[in-house]
Amino acid sequence: MWTLSGFIDEISPDFTEQCRTAADLGLKYVELRSAWEVNILDLEPARLGVMKETLEAYDLEVSSIGSPIGKIFIDEDFPAHLDRMRHAADVAHLFGAPYIRIFSFFLRPGADPAAHRDEVIRRMRALARVAEESDLVLLHENEKEIYGDVPSRCLDIVRSVDSPHLRLAWDPANFVQVGVQPYSEGYAVLRPHVEYIQIKDARAADGSVVPAGEGDGEVARTMRALHHDGFDGFFSLEPHLSAGTAAGGFSGPDLFRTAWQAFTDLLKAEGIEYA
Repeated sequence: MWTLSGFIDEISPDFTEQCRTAADLGLKYVELRSAWEVNILDLEPARLGVMKETLEAYDLEVSSIGSPIGKIFIDEDFPAHLDRMRHAADVAHLFGAPYIRIFSFFLRPGADPAAHRDEVIRRMRALARVAEESDLVLLHENEKEIYGDVPSRCLDIVRSVDSPHLRLAWDPANFVQVGVQPYSEGYAVLRPHVEYIQIKDARAADGSVVPAGEGDGEVARTMRALHHDGFDGFFSLEPHLSAGTAAGGFSGPDLFRTAWQAFTDLLKAEGIEYA
């Protein structure tokens, strides 16, 4: 049984509307990235308390904290960012989330990834240690323009850190946007380390983001393979079907429903059960 979740800040800046729409779609889990246009790690304790109460009112649980950890340049200050990681762990515990989404640091335009590899691994090990101490699992997302934006470097990170507290989040659209055919070029090597799927598709011609199955992200092939492999985990809708905001991607309630419909139609076509 696969479990659907979603970045519900793509629905609305208002947290109550986020939860209401998610519940109306039948979601039992959500992913928290922002509310009221403020990142989850920057919200005051009182606001976090309101979020927790609202989630409980709509009978929603949290699959992951969609944090911005690792979304700074590799030459920017790290100690302060490591403190932010510790705060992210506290937020995850507050909401009962087992996962925190992270990144492997932006590289300056024209930079050679190999020149920054050792520093990336050092930082990723430090982040993983926080997760180990907090009994959480970090999910590295293959965001474009970070060190781990292609399969070979995603594999390098997870193998080099070598911790059960650092796993991979699979984002097909991001792979497409850096010229990778996700399933054809990445699935076989990364599958042993993939623990969480983000549902976002894109067209190779221009990088535009589209509903699942309408782009070049090989989403149906990937779903088929995951089902065959016995994958049992979260699939988080991250549609990005409208203009983004300072807090992240955005879709609005109608386009979020469109994204949910497109993905659930794929699952039904493949005969895959979900909740």
